[in-house]
Amino acid sequence: MSLFDDAVLVLKEYEGQDELRRTYLEHLDAHPDGMWKACGDGHITASALVIDPSRGRVLLTLHKKLRMWLQMGGHCEPVDETLAAAALREGTEESGIAGLALLPGGPVRLDRHLTPCAWHLDVQYAALAPAGAVEAISDESLDLRWFAYDEVAEAADQSVVRLLEATRARLTA
Repeated sequence: MSLFDDAVLVLKEYEGQDELRRTYLEHLDAHPDGMWKACGDGHITASALVIDPSRGRVLLTLHKKLRMWLQMGGHCEPVDETLAAAALREGTEESGIAGLALLPGGPVRLDRHLTPCAWHLDVQYAALAPAGAVEAISDESLDLRWFAYDEVAEAADQSVVRLLEATRARLTA
């Protein structure tokens, strides 16, 4: 199965955000290259909110280009076999943490936002940090910082707040 086919399957199975989910599927139907950065009309991206539930905190990156505190994430690459693998790769690369594990149950949220390169149709996962995780700044970040759950709204935008809320809801379900 190709990454494109995996994305279609993941989006068809995703429950919630029906209108946005349909927008993603319509985009892929209209753009065979809709998984890749080269698609100027927008592209699917994958992200992972790195979370440490035992300590009530999340790791955010101060994005080098956008200068905003965000979850780890970005463009899909040819090495990615699935959206989940792309999110895990991005989470690992940008956090420097080995041994991340995606929260079971597939994507936590969808978020469509305009970036300098194009519309990003982001498929958002959550990744659990292993005990004793030590982060390391990548070349895509100006900084990495752990934030307590109640500090996120002061540091990040509402898309990150909504992702954290959905992640915490899944953790307690």
